[in-house]
Amino acid sequence: MEQVNGDTLAAARKVIAVHINYPSRAAQRGRTPAQPSYFLKPSSSLAVSGSSVERPAGCELLGYEGEIALIIGKPARRVGLDDAWSHVAAITASNDLGVYDLRYADKGSNLRSKGGDGFTPVGPALIPADAVDPARLRIRTWHNGQLVQDDTTEDLLFPFARLVADLSQLLTLEEGDIILTGTPAGASVARPGDVLEVEVSAGDLTTGRLVTRVEEGTTPFADYGAGPKVDDVQREEAWGSREAAGLASPASALAPGLKTKLESVATATLSSQLRKRGLNNVSIDGLQATRPDRRVVGLARTLRYVPNREDLFKTHGGGFNAQKRAIDSVNEGEILVMEARGEKGTGTVGDILALRAQVRGAAAIITDGGVRDYAAVAGLDMPTYFANPHPAVLGRRHVPWDTDITIACGGTTVQPGDIIVADSDGILVIPPAIAEELVEDCITQEQEEAFIFEMVKQGNSVDGLYPMNAQWQARYEEWKADNMTPVGSSDD
Repeated sequence: MEQVNGDTLAAARKVIAVHINYPSRAAQRGRTPAQPSYFLKPSSSLAVSGSSVERPAGCELLGYEGEIALIIGKPARRVGLDDAWSHVAAITASNDLGVYDLRYADKGSNLRSKGGDGFTPVGPALIPADAVDPARLRIRTWHNGQLVQDDTTEDLLFPFARLVADLSQLLTLEEGDIILTGTPAGASVARPGDVLEVEVSAGDLTTGRLVTRVEEGTTPFADYGAGPKVDDVQREEAWGSREAAGLASPASALAPGLKTKLESVATATLSSQLRKRGLNNVSIDGLQATRPDRRVVGLARTLRYVPNREDLFKTHGGGFNAQKRAIDSVNEGEILVMEARGEKGTGTVGDILALRAQVRGAAAIITDGGVRDYAAVAGLDMPTYFANPHPAVLGRRHVPWDTDITIACGGTTVQPGDIIVADSDGILVIPPAIAEELVEDCITQEQEEAFIFEMVKQGNSVDGLYPMNAQWQARYEEWKADNMTPVGSSDD
């Protein structure tokens, strides 16, 4: 078979990449696009098998993504689905490399994050397109010899012919152009010294393994352009999960046993015990719930909106802004709490972002502002606590400003990692340092109140019983031994 060489790379005037196309990747990202979306990579990013790629100096997250590349064989402009595949000359393996450290810099264009020299190796062999069924291809990726990606094109979101036809509606695909068709789940991060290999096969036909070696860059970024910048959100995105990135889940501080106990006691009891500890300003007030039948317990993640100022909205309101970063990084069992200053004149979350939070496993969303698309948000299984419905978009009153900082919501202060307990009676903010002691006292209080209720029901006076004197306390201890099962234990 023909090999990818310098002539192949020189013929590519455009390199077009698809964002999400494999169901496995869509499930990993928690979003399934209705239509394909694309970005451009410069042809100068192309490289052949056996090349080395630099992880730029100062960067941490060089991501790799094994992909199938389509090589256009004849110009395509406004071609139909039935004819589109005939415009593809060959397929080969590719690796869509990029540094997550620079994703923030170009607001979605990926120019610097994915456009570096050597960031698009292709090859080594070309498989003729007319010799394969595009729905029967296999792609595999190895990282230091370990198989990390293995998928087929059988159930792509957007079959290859659709990509060609779709792109040709507005631009001419020219001979030699390359289309990267998306990556399956398993993409991750490579370090200097690592070896990456990608292979595409169709029965007995194979591209062979596309080999790329990672080197450490030595030339630092100048101070007149965007420099590398990462956070835990980007680490999770690059590695594929918090666990793979070596990040402890924020929800890990809420041990299952503690969560079960907090779910077992009434909000009123929690409020009473907080008050006994001098904590009177720990309730988020004035909100309603889409699911008043639900009780949720989780750790707070926070998002702050500031009052809209048109120039600031232009710089902070678009792209992958703080609102979207907060939604896209909330983890299983966490509760996203938004500071909207009690402003009711616009929405702070709508149906799509609320759904995204639910897909990521969020326990709830709490905002002291408005909710857009109320019927759709109310139809979600995940509860949302909010001030009122409102149809206006975010930019009418708010600029999404920052995440995971101390905020004010509904009249109280909320910090990342605070424990939130919410139900139809209200929303409480519990400092995690006192949670264990607090809930044990709540359980004791409710057991005592159950005994007192039973004694009153039997006709006893509340004098000396409520609160209990020594005599009643002794009778209570006997009653508790016979009637109470500790929370979290079983009779089995």
